[in-house]
Amino acid sequence: MKYISTRGQAPAMNFEEVLLTGLASDGGLFVPESLPQFSKEEIASWAGLSYAELAKKIIAPFVAGTIPTEDLNAIIDETYGVGGDNSVFSHNAVAPLKQLDSNLWLLELFHGPTLAFKDFALQLLGRLLDYVLEKRKEKVVIVGATSGDTGSAAIEGCRRCDNVDIFILHPHNRVSDVQRKQMTTIIGDNIHNIAVEGNFDDCQQMVKQSFADQSFLKGRKLVAVNSINWARIMAQIVYYFHASLSLGGPHREVSFSVPTGNFGDIFAGYLARGMGLPVKQLVVATNSNDILHRCISSNDFSKKELVHTLSPSMDIMVSSNFERLLFDLYDRDGTAIDSLMSSLNKEAVALDPKRLEKARELFDSYSVDDDVCCQVIADSYNQTEELLDPHSAIGVKAGQECRRDAETPMIALATAHPVKFPEPVVKAGCKAPSLPHHLEDLFDREEAFQVLPNDLTAVQAFISKNID
Repeated sequence: MKYISTRGQAPAMNFEEVLLTGLASDGGLFVPESLPQFSKEEIASWAGLSYAELAKKIIAPFVAGTIPTEDLNAIIDETYGVGGDNSVFSHNAVAPLKQLDSNLWLLELFHGPTLAFKDFALQLLGRLLDYVLEKRKEKVVIVGATSGDTGSAAIEGCRRCDNVDIFILHPHNRVSDVQRKQMTTIIGDNIHNIAVEGNFDDCQQMVKQSFADQSFLKGRKLVAVNSINWARIMAQIVYYFHASLSLGGPHREVSFSVPTGNFGDIFAGYLARGMGLPVKQLVVATNSNDILHRCISSNDFSKKELVHTLSPSMDIMVSSNFERLLFDLYDRDGTAIDSLMSSLNKEAVALDPKRLEKARELFDSYSVDDDVCCQVIADSYNQTEELLDPHSAIGVKAGQECRRDAETPMIALATAHPVKFPEPVVKAGCKAPSLPHHLEDLFDREEAFQVLPNDLTAVQAFISKNID
Protein backbone atom coordinates (compact mmCIF):
# COMPACT_ATOMS: atom_id res chain seq x y z
CA MET A 1 0.00 0.00 0.00
CA LYS A 2 1.38 3.40 -1.05
CA TYR A 3 0.21 6.84 0.11
CA ILE A 4 0.20 10.09 -1.86
CA SER A 5 -0.21 13.76 -0.90
CA THR A 6 -3.32 15.83 -1.55
CA ARG A 7 -1.06 18.59 -2.90
CA GLY A 8 0.51 16.27 -5.48
CA GLN A 9 4.19 17.18 -5.02
CA ALA A 10 5.47 15.00 -2.17
CA PRO A 11 6.90 11.54 -2.91
CA ALA A 12 4.70 8.47 -2.32
CA MET A 13 5.36 6.63 0.95
CA ASN A 14 4.51 3.33 2.61
CA PHE A 15 2.50 3.06 5.84
CA GLU A 16 5.48 3.11 8.20
CA GLU A 17 6.85 6.26 6.57
CA VAL A 18 3.45 7.97 6.64
CA LEU A 19 2.96 7.05 10.30
CA LEU A 20 6.18 8.87 11.20
CA THR A 21 5.75 11.78 8.78
CA GLY A 22 2.22 13.05 9.42
CA LEU A 23 2.01 16.09 7.17
CA ALA A 24 3.42 15.67 3.65
CA SER A 25 6.47 17.76 2.66
CA ASP A 26 4.34 19.81 0.23
CA GLY A 27 1.89 20.75 3.00
CA GLY A 28 -0.73 18.21 1.95
CA LEU A 29 -2.27 15.25 3.74
CA PHE A 30 -1.55 11.63 2.90
CA VAL A 31 -4.27 9.41 1.44
CA PRO A 32 -4.06 5.86 0.05
CA GLU A 33 -3.12 5.64 -3.61
CA SER A 34 -6.13 3.33 -3.91
CA LEU A 35 -8.64 1.96 -1.39
CA PRO A 36 -8.92 -1.74 -0.56
CA GLN A 37 -12.19 -3.15 -1.88
CA PHE A 38 -14.44 -5.61 -0.04
CA SER A 39 -17.33 -7.39 -1.71
CA LYS A 40 -20.77 -7.57 -0.16
CA GLU A 41 -20.24 -11.29 0.40
CA GLU A 42 -16.93 -10.72 2.20
CA ILE A 43 -18.39 -8.02 4.45
CA ALA A 44 -21.38 -10.27 5.23
CA SER A 45 -18.99 -13.04 6.31
CA TRP A 46 -17.72 -10.75 9.09
CA ALA A 47 -21.06 -10.68 10.92
CA GLY A 48 -20.56 -11.76 14.51
CA LEU A 49 -16.84 -11.01 14.66
CA SER A 50 -15.52 -9.30 17.75
CA TYR A 51 -14.38 -5.71 17.34
CA ALA A 52 -10.73 -6.78 17.41
CA GLU A 53 -11.21 -9.48 14.77
CA LEU A 54 -13.10 -7.04 12.54
CA ALA A 55 -10.31 -4.47 12.94
CA LYS A 56 -7.77 -7.01 11.70
CA LYS A 57 -9.74 -7.54 8.49
CA ILE A 58 -10.07 -3.82 7.75
CA ILE A 59 -6.68 -2.51 8.85
CA ALA A 60 -4.44 -5.22 7.34
CA PRO A 61 -4.53 -3.93 3.72
CA PHE A 62 -3.50 -0.43 4.82
CA VAL A 63 -0.28 -1.62 6.48
CA ALA A 64 0.57 -4.30 3.93
CA GLY A 65 4.28 -4.62 3.32
CA THR A 66 5.35 -2.88 6.54
CA ILE A 67 4.05 -4.83 9.57
CA PRO A 68 3.91 -8.65 9.56
CA THR A 69 0.41 -10.06 10.10
CA GLU A 70 1.34 -11.76 13.39
CA ASP A 71 2.71 -8.52 14.84
CA LEU A 72 -0.24 -6.45 13.62
CA ASN A 73 -2.72 -8.92 15.11
CA ALA A 74 -0.96 -8.74 18.47
CA ILE A 75 -1.10 -4.92 18.43
CA ILE A 76 -4.82 -4.95 17.57
CA ASP A 77 -5.60 -7.55 20.24
CA GLU A 78 -3.78 -5.44 22.82
CA THR A 79 -5.77 -2.37 21.75
CA TYR A 80 -9.29 -3.72 21.28
CA GLY A 81 -9.31 -7.07 23.06
CA VAL A 82 -11.74 -7.30 25.98
CA GLY A 83 -12.44 -9.57 28.91
CA GLY A 84 -9.24 -9.28 30.94
CA ASP A 85 -7.80 -6.94 33.56
CA ASN A 86 -5.76 -5.17 30.88
CA SER A 87 -8.72 -4.30 28.65
CA VAL A 88 -8.41 -0.80 27.22
CA PHE A 89 -12.16 -0.44 26.65
CA SER A 90 -14.60 -0.86 29.52
CA HIS A 91 -17.49 -2.28 27.46
CA ASN A 92 -17.26 -5.80 26.01
CA ALA A 93 -18.84 -4.62 22.76
CA VAL A 94 -16.15 -1.86 22.56
CA ALA A 95 -18.53 0.33 20.50
CA PRO A 96 -22.09 -0.60 21.58
CA LEU A 97 -25.27 0.64 19.88
CA LYS A 98 -28.32 1.96 21.73
CA GLN A 99 -31.72 2.64 20.23
CA LEU A 100 -33.12 6.15 20.80
CA ASP A 101 -36.15 6.09 18.53
CA SER A 102 -37.63 4.21 15.60
CA ASN A 103 -34.58 3.50 13.43
CA LEU A 104 -32.49 6.13 15.26
CA TRP A 105 -29.43 4.67 16.96
CA LEU A 106 -26.58 5.93 19.11
CA LEU A 107 -23.09 4.51 18.54
CA GLU A 108 -21.31 4.86 21.90
CA LEU A 109 -17.66 5.65 21.27
CA PHE A 110 -16.77 6.79 24.79
CA HIS A 111 -15.87 3.57 26.60
CA GLY A 112 -12.11 4.07 26.29
CA PRO A 113 -9.77 5.38 29.00
CA THR A 114 -10.38 9.09 28.26
CA LEU A 115 -14.12 8.72 27.57
CA ALA A 116 -13.95 9.99 23.96
CA PHE A 117 -14.00 8.51 20.47
CA LYS A 118 -10.39 9.48 19.90
CA ASP A 119 -9.29 6.59 22.11
CA PHE A 120 -10.15 4.26 19.23
CA ALA A 121 -7.43 5.76 17.05
CA LEU A 122 -4.88 6.97 19.57
CA GLN A 123 -4.65 3.77 21.60
CA LEU A 124 -3.76 2.02 18.34
CA LEU A 125 -1.50 4.84 17.16
CA GLY A 126 0.58 4.74 20.36
CA ARG A 127 1.17 1.02 20.00
CA LEU A 128 2.01 1.32 16.32
CA LEU A 129 4.53 4.08 17.09
CA ASP A 130 6.10 2.03 19.86
CA TYR A 131 6.47 -0.95 17.51
CA VAL A 132 7.93 1.01 14.59
CA LEU A 133 10.28 3.19 16.66
CA GLU A 134 11.64 0.22 18.57
CA LYS A 135 12.31 -1.57 15.29
CA ARG A 136 14.05 1.48 13.84
CA LYS A 137 15.86 2.40 17.10
CA GLU A 138 14.66 6.01 16.74
CA LYS A 139 13.34 8.66 19.13
CA VAL A 140 10.78 11.22 17.97
CA VAL A 141 8.92 14.29 19.20
CA ILE A 142 5.12 14.47 19.11
CA VAL A 143 3.60 17.93 18.87
CA GLY A 144 -0.19 17.98 18.77
CA ALA A 145 -3.00 20.51 19.03
CA THR A 146 -6.26 19.73 20.77
CA SER A 147 -9.66 21.34 21.11
CA GLY A 148 -10.18 19.08 24.10
CA ASP A 149 -10.24 15.34 23.49
CA THR A 150 -7.24 14.62 21.26
CA GLY A 151 -4.78 15.77 23.92
CA SER A 152 -5.78 13.40 26.69
CA ALA A 153 -6.28 10.52 24.26
CA ALA A 154 -2.85 11.13 22.69
CA ILE A 155 -1.12 11.33 26.06
CA GLU A 156 -2.93 8.24 27.33
CA GLY A 157 -2.07 6.36 24.13
CA CYS A 158 1.60 7.38 24.02
CA ARG A 159 2.53 7.82 27.71
CA ARG A 160 4.32 4.46 27.87
CA CYS A 161 6.26 4.92 24.62
CA ASP A 162 9.95 4.85 25.50
CA ASN A 163 11.01 6.63 22.32
CA VAL A 164 8.65 9.62 22.38
CA ASP A 165 8.60 13.11 23.91
CA ILE A 166 5.06 14.47 23.66
CA PHE A 167 3.95 18.11 23.68
CA ILE A 168 0.22 18.90 23.53
CA LEU A 169 -1.07 22.42 22.84
CA HIS A 170 -4.55 23.36 24.02
CA PRO A 171 -6.33 26.76 24.04
CA HIS A 172 -6.00 28.22 27.54
CA ASN A 173 -9.35 28.34 29.39
CA ARG A 174 -11.20 27.02 26.32
CA VAL A 175 -11.48 23.34 27.18
CA SER A 176 -13.69 21.85 29.87
CA ASP A 177 -12.25 21.24 33.35
CA VAL A 178 -12.51 17.49 32.89
CA GLN A 179 -10.76 17.65 29.52
CA ARG A 180 -7.95 19.77 30.94
CA LYS A 181 -7.51 17.58 34.01
CA GLN A 182 -7.38 14.42 31.88
CA MET A 183 -4.39 15.91 30.08
CA THR A 184 -2.55 17.75 32.80
CA THR A 185 -2.74 15.12 35.56
CA ILE A 186 -0.77 12.54 33.58
CA ILE A 187 2.69 13.32 34.88
CA GLY A 188 5.84 12.07 33.20
CA ASP A 189 9.29 13.23 32.13
CA ASN A 190 8.27 12.82 28.47
CA ILE A 191 4.83 14.53 28.78
CA HIS A 192 4.38 18.29 28.39
CA ASN A 193 1.08 20.19 28.31
CA ILE A 194 1.08 23.72 26.88
CA ALA A 195 -1.86 26.07 27.41
CA VAL A 196 -1.71 28.60 24.56
CA GLU A 197 -3.31 32.02 25.04
CA GLY A 198 -5.33 31.66 21.82
CA ASN A 199 -7.91 29.38 20.22
CA PHE A 200 -7.68 25.89 18.74
CA ASP A 201 -6.99 27.14 15.23
CA ASP A 202 -3.99 29.07 16.60
CA CYS A 203 -2.68 25.88 18.20
CA GLN A 204 -3.24 23.87 15.04
CA GLN A 205 -1.50 26.50 12.91
CA MET A 206 1.56 26.31 15.19
CA VAL A 207 1.69 22.55 14.73
CA LYS A 208 1.54 22.93 10.94
CA GLN A 209 4.26 25.58 10.97
CA SER A 210 6.44 23.38 13.15
CA PHE A 211 6.15 20.57 10.64
CA ALA A 212 7.18 22.94 7.85
CA ASP A 213 10.38 23.96 9.68
CA GLN A 214 11.70 21.43 12.20
CA SER A 215 15.07 23.09 12.81
CA PHE A 216 14.15 23.77 16.46
CA LEU A 217 14.08 20.03 17.26
CA LYS A 218 17.85 19.45 17.60
CA GLY A 219 17.85 16.83 14.86
CA ARG A 220 14.86 14.90 16.16
CA LYS A 221 11.87 14.10 13.92
CA LEU A 222 8.36 15.47 14.44
CA VAL A 223 5.40 13.09 14.44
CA ALA A 224 1.71 14.10 14.28
CA VAL A 225 -1.03 12.68 16.49
CA ASN A 226 -3.76 14.96 15.18
CA SER A 227 -6.05 13.53 12.57
CA ILE A 228 -3.67 14.72 9.88
CA ASN A 229 -1.89 11.45 10.74
CA TRP A 230 -3.32 8.81 8.41
CA ALA A 231 -3.27 6.10 11.11
CA ARG A 232 -5.95 8.04 13.02
CA ILE A 233 -8.36 7.95 10.08
CA MET A 234 -7.55 4.30 9.33
CA ALA A 235 -8.48 3.17 12.85
CA GLN A 236 -11.81 5.02 12.77
CA ILE A 237 -13.01 3.23 9.62
CA VAL A 238 -13.54 0.09 11.69
CA TYR A 239 -16.48 1.29 13.78
CA TYR A 240 -18.49 2.22 10.71
CA PHE A 241 -18.30 -1.40 9.54
CA HIS A 242 -19.00 -2.58 13.10
CA ALA A 243 -22.16 -0.46 13.40
CA SER A 244 -23.46 -1.46 9.98
CA LEU A 245 -22.96 -5.17 10.64
CA SER A 246 -24.78 -4.81 13.97
CA LEU A 247 -27.88 -3.48 12.17
CA GLY A 248 -28.08 -5.92 9.28
CA GLY A 249 -25.42 -4.59 6.94
CA PRO A 250 -24.27 -5.07 4.28
CA HIS A 251 -27.71 -6.40 3.22
CA ARG A 252 -29.27 -3.03 4.07
CA GLU A 253 -27.95 0.51 3.78
CA VAL A 254 -27.32 2.62 6.87
CA SER A 255 -26.76 6.35 7.38
CA PHE A 256 -24.52 8.14 9.86
CA SER A 257 -24.71 11.53 11.57
CA VAL A 258 -21.31 12.66 12.79
CA PRO A 259 -20.55 15.61 15.07
CA THR A 260 -17.38 16.97 13.53
CA GLY A 261 -15.12 19.99 13.51
CA ASN A 262 -11.98 18.75 11.77
CA PHE A 263 -13.79 16.35 9.37
CA GLY A 264 -11.57 13.38 10.29
CA ASP A 265 -14.23 11.18 11.88
CA ILE A 266 -16.77 11.58 9.09
CA PHE A 267 -14.06 11.16 6.45
CA ALA A 268 -13.49 7.68 7.88
CA GLY A 269 -17.16 6.95 7.13
CA TYR A 270 -16.67 8.22 3.58
CA LEU A 271 -13.75 5.81 3.18
CA ALA A 272 -15.79 2.92 4.57
CA ARG A 273 -18.33 3.56 1.83
CA GLY A 274 -15.55 3.69 -0.75
CA MET A 275 -14.34 0.29 0.46
CA GLY A 276 -17.73 -1.32 -0.21
CA LEU A 277 -19.87 -0.63 2.88
CA PRO A 278 -23.43 0.31 1.83
CA VAL A 279 -23.75 3.82 3.31
CA LYS A 280 -26.71 5.85 2.05
CA GLN A 281 -26.04 9.19 3.72
CA LEU A 282 -23.43 10.99 5.82
CA VAL A 283 -24.63 13.97 7.86
CA VAL A 284 -22.07 16.60 8.84
CA ALA A 285 -23.21 17.89 12.26
CA THR A 286 -21.65 21.18 13.39
CA ASN A 287 -22.08 23.78 16.10
CA SER A 288 -22.07 27.56 15.46
CA ASN A 289 -18.57 27.24 13.99
CA ASP A 290 -20.23 26.05 10.85
CA ILE A 291 -17.79 26.35 7.94
CA LEU A 292 -18.51 22.75 6.91
CA HIS A 293 -22.28 23.26 7.03
CA ARG A 294 -22.03 26.55 5.13
CA CYS A 295 -19.86 24.91 2.50
CA ILE A 296 -22.14 21.92 1.91
CA SER A 297 -25.45 23.77 2.20
CA SER A 298 -24.67 27.08 0.47
CA ASN A 299 -21.17 26.79 -1.04
CA ASP A 300 -19.62 29.25 1.40
CA PHE A 301 -16.17 27.90 2.26
CA SER A 302 -14.86 31.10 3.85
CA LYS A 303 -13.44 31.52 7.33
CA LYS A 304 -15.32 33.52 9.95
CA GLU A 305 -14.48 34.51 13.49
CA LEU A 306 -14.35 31.52 15.84
CA VAL A 307 -17.12 31.32 18.46
CA HIS A 308 -16.65 29.76 21.92
CA THR A 309 -19.50 27.23 22.39
CA LEU A 310 -20.73 24.57 24.81
CA SER A 311 -19.32 21.94 22.43
CA PRO A 312 -15.65 23.03 22.49
CA SER A 313 -14.21 20.01 20.70
CA MET A 314 -15.91 21.34 17.56
CA ASP A 315 -14.79 24.96 17.99
CA ILE A 316 -12.76 24.77 14.80
CA MET A 317 -12.85 26.95 11.72
CA VAL A 318 -10.11 25.31 9.64
CA SER A 319 -11.23 21.72 9.04
CA SER A 320 -7.96 20.10 8.03
CA ASN A 321 -9.32 16.75 6.89
CA PHE A 322 -11.83 18.34 4.53
CA GLU A 323 -8.87 18.64 2.18
CA ARG A 324 -8.83 14.86 1.84
CA LEU A 325 -12.42 14.87 0.57
CA LEU A 326 -11.75 17.83 -1.73
CA PHE A 327 -8.85 15.89 -3.25
CA ASP A 328 -11.32 13.23 -4.41
CA LEU A 329 -13.96 15.75 -5.47
CA TYR A 330 -11.38 17.52 -7.65
CA ASP A 331 -10.35 14.24 -9.31
CA ARG A 332 -7.16 14.02 -7.24
CA ASP A 333 -5.70 17.13 -8.82
CA GLY A 334 -3.07 18.22 -6.29
CA THR A 335 -2.42 21.55 -8.01
CA ALA A 336 -6.11 22.48 -7.81
CA ILE A 337 -6.22 21.57 -4.09
CA ASP A 338 -3.07 23.58 -3.35
CA SER A 339 -4.64 26.64 -4.99
CA LEU A 340 -7.99 26.16 -3.25
CA MET A 341 -6.52 25.75 0.23
CA SER A 342 -4.25 28.77 -0.27
CA SER A 343 -7.31 30.88 -1.05
CA LEU A 344 -8.93 30.05 2.31
CA ASN A 345 -7.47 33.19 3.84
CA LYS A 346 -9.30 35.37 1.31
CA GLU A 347 -12.70 36.89 2.06
CA ALA A 348 -14.87 34.77 -0.22
CA VAL A 349 -14.18 31.14 -1.09
CA ALA A 350 -16.45 28.76 -2.97
CA LEU A 351 -16.11 25.33 -4.54
CA ASP A 352 -16.66 24.45 -8.17
CA PRO A 353 -20.46 23.88 -8.26
CA LYS A 354 -20.09 20.56 -10.05
CA ARG A 355 -17.70 19.29 -7.36
CA LEU A 356 -20.08 20.40 -4.62
CA GLU A 357 -23.00 18.67 -6.33
CA LYS A 358 -20.98 15.47 -6.32
CA ALA A 359 -20.45 15.80 -2.56
CA ARG A 360 -24.15 16.43 -1.95
CA GLU A 361 -25.01 13.04 -3.42
CA LEU A 362 -23.74 11.56 -0.13
CA PHE A 363 -23.36 14.42 2.35
CA ASP A 364 -25.93 16.58 4.10
CA SER A 365 -25.20 19.05 6.89
CA TYR A 366 -26.82 20.82 9.83
CA SER A 367 -25.72 23.44 12.36
CA VAL A 368 -26.91 23.47 15.99
CA ASP A 369 -26.47 26.41 18.37
CA ASP A 370 -26.05 26.14 22.14
CA ASP A 371 -29.72 26.69 23.01
CA VAL A 372 -30.92 23.94 20.68
CA CYS A 373 -28.13 21.67 21.87
CA CYS A 374 -29.29 21.99 25.49
CA GLN A 375 -32.87 21.34 24.43
CA VAL A 376 -31.82 18.14 22.68
CA ILE A 377 -29.98 16.99 25.82
CA ALA A 378 -33.14 17.63 27.89
CA ASP A 379 -35.46 15.95 25.38
CA SER A 380 -33.26 12.90 25.04
CA TYR A 381 -33.07 12.40 28.79
CA ASN A 382 -36.80 12.98 29.32
CA GLN A 383 -37.82 10.65 26.49
CA THR A 384 -35.20 7.88 26.76
CA GLU A 385 -33.19 8.52 29.97
CA GLU A 386 -30.13 8.66 27.72
CA LEU A 387 -27.86 11.51 28.79
CA LEU A 388 -25.97 13.01 25.85
CA ASP A 389 -22.86 15.13 25.85
CA PRO A 390 -23.24 18.34 23.75
CA HIS A 391 -21.35 16.99 20.73
CA SER A 392 -23.42 13.81 20.65
CA ALA A 393 -26.59 15.88 21.04
CA ILE A 394 -25.64 17.87 17.95
CA GLY A 395 -25.14 14.60 16.07
CA VAL A 396 -28.57 13.32 17.15
CA LYS A 397 -30.32 16.57 16.16
CA ALA A 398 -28.61 16.72 12.77
CA GLY A 399 -29.49 13.10 12.09
CA GLN A 400 -33.15 13.76 12.91
CA GLU A 401 -33.35 16.87 10.74
CA CYS A 402 -31.43 15.60 7.71
CA ARG A 403 -32.42 11.96 7.34
CA ARG A 404 -33.63 11.27 3.82
CA ASP A 405 -36.01 8.46 4.68
CA ALA A 406 -37.39 6.64 7.70
CA GLU A 407 -36.57 3.15 6.44
CA THR A 408 -32.79 3.52 6.57
CA PRO A 409 -31.27 3.25 10.06
CA MET A 410 -29.72 6.56 11.14
CA ILE A 411 -26.74 6.06 13.43
CA ALA A 412 -25.62 9.12 15.40
CA LEU A 413 -22.09 8.94 16.74
CA ALA A 414 -21.81 9.58 20.49
CA THR A 415 -18.30 10.96 20.59
CA ALA A 416 -17.84 11.68 24.30
CA HIS A 417 -19.17 10.79 27.74
CA PRO A 418 -21.44 13.53 29.18
CA VAL A 419 -19.27 13.78 32.31
CA LYS A 420 -16.67 15.59 30.22
CA PHE A 421 -19.07 18.48 29.61
CA PRO A 422 -21.21 19.04 32.72
CA GLU A 423 -22.08 22.69 31.99
CA PRO A 424 -24.52 22.06 29.09
CA VAL A 425 -25.95 19.03 30.90
CA VAL A 426 -26.81 21.21 33.91
CA LYS A 427 -28.10 24.00 31.64
CA ALA A 428 -30.43 21.42 30.10
CA GLY A 429 -31.96 20.83 33.54
CA CYS A 430 -30.28 17.48 34.12
CA LYS A 431 -28.12 16.41 37.03
CA ALA A 432 -24.39 16.58 36.35
CA PRO A 433 -23.11 13.03 35.77
CA SER A 434 -20.53 11.42 38.03
CA LEU A 435 -17.06 10.44 36.92
CA PRO A 436 -16.61 6.71 36.24
CA HIS A 437 -14.70 4.77 38.87
CA HIS A 438 -11.30 4.92 37.14
CA LEU A 439 -11.48 8.74 37.14
CA GLU A 440 -13.38 9.42 40.37
CA ASP A 441 -10.34 11.09 41.99
CA LEU A 442 -9.52 13.21 38.89
CA PHE A 443 -10.04 16.58 40.57
CA ASP A 444 -7.75 15.60 43.43
CA ARG A 445 -4.83 14.77 41.15
CA GLU A 446 -1.82 17.06 40.73
CA GLU A 447 -1.71 19.09 37.50
CA ALA A 448 1.30 20.08 35.40
CA PHE A 449 1.06 22.49 32.46
CA GLN A 450 2.73 25.61 31.11
CA VAL A 451 0.82 28.71 29.99
CA LEU A 452 2.50 30.31 26.97
CA PRO A 453 1.63 33.30 24.76
CA ASN A 454 0.08 32.80 21.33
CA ASP A 455 3.53 32.99 19.77
CA LEU A 456 5.23 30.31 17.68
CA THR A 457 8.75 31.29 18.74
CA ALA A 458 7.89 30.98 22.43
CA VAL A 459 6.23 27.59 21.97
CA GLN A 460 9.09 26.19 19.88
CA ALA A 461 11.66 27.47 22.40
CA PHE A 462 9.81 25.64 25.19
CA ILE A 463 9.74 22.43 23.16
CA SER A 464 13.43 22.67 22.28
CA LYS A 465 14.37 23.25 25.92
CA ASN A 466 12.41 20.21 27.13
CA ILE A 467 13.44 17.58 24.57
CA ASP A 468 15.11 14.69 26.37
